[in-house]
Amino acid sequence: MKVIVCVKQIPDPALPGELDPATNTLKRDGKLILDESDSYGVEMALQLVDAAGGGEVALVSMAPNGEVSGLRTALAMGAAQGVLVSDPGLAGSDALTTAKVLAAAVQRLGGADLVLAGTESSDGYTGTVPEQMAEVLGLPSVTFAKSVAVEGGSLKVNRQTEAGYDEVTCPLPAVVSVTAGVVEPRYPSFKGIMAAKSKPLDTVTAADLGVTATGWDAAGQQITSVTQAPAREAGEVIEDDGEAHVKIVEFLEGLKVI
Repeated sequence: MKVIVCVKQIPDPALPGELDPATNTLKRDGKLILDESDSYGVEMALQLVDAAGGGEVALVSMAPNGEVSGLRTALAMGAAQGVLVSDPGLAGSDALTTAKVLAAAVQRLGGADLVLAGTESSDGYTGTVPEQMAEVLGLPSVTFAKSVAVEGGSLKVNRQTEAGYDEVTCPLPAVVSVTAGVVEPRYPSFKGIMAAKSKPLDTVTAADLGVTATGWDAAGQQITSVTQAPAREAGEVIEDDGEAHVKIVEFLEGLKVI
């Protein structure tokens, strides 16, 4: 069984973020780490391959400056190989262009029985890339998966909903986006970290994939300015003078809570 996982490399959220003054977007010119939301997809892929009795987990990613630190983490977890798309012309790409690039990277790897992705990235939150990839690849799409299994050549997914979950069955190959907590991601072992250094990791450009690198031009958007969020104002203090309950009710009525 072959599973390809889409992973995003992001600036470390534990560090103060910086904006590029030219574009008012998050700077991505330093070390990037594996997005925690995508570690669930990597772990799920590894478990599915083990359950199938063999196969391979491969990775596709798009990042600037040839950065591979986050990909190496996923390789250390157990993935076998990866493709990184790094092209200055892709800076500012919208979700659809990103989906087209990742879909082309999937095809460069020869396709897969299953393509996994996180529901949305921690630094973007569009939540649309996996579905757009499925459309580009012409594959079924299942979203918000809280459990994934392959039985008899079919995909069986419990899809998270507000009321519980839907039991979804569809043919393979397919594209599935998984939710956080679908599995518990493993920590890379020292042996895995050392092995990751020699695993194949192909770095390509948009032209190598036959994709036009339009970047900001195709995104149709521009961030004109960024301002600091207003400081939170102090709340109202109600002293209990025997009529505090009346004041609280009036306050809640003013908020239209009751």
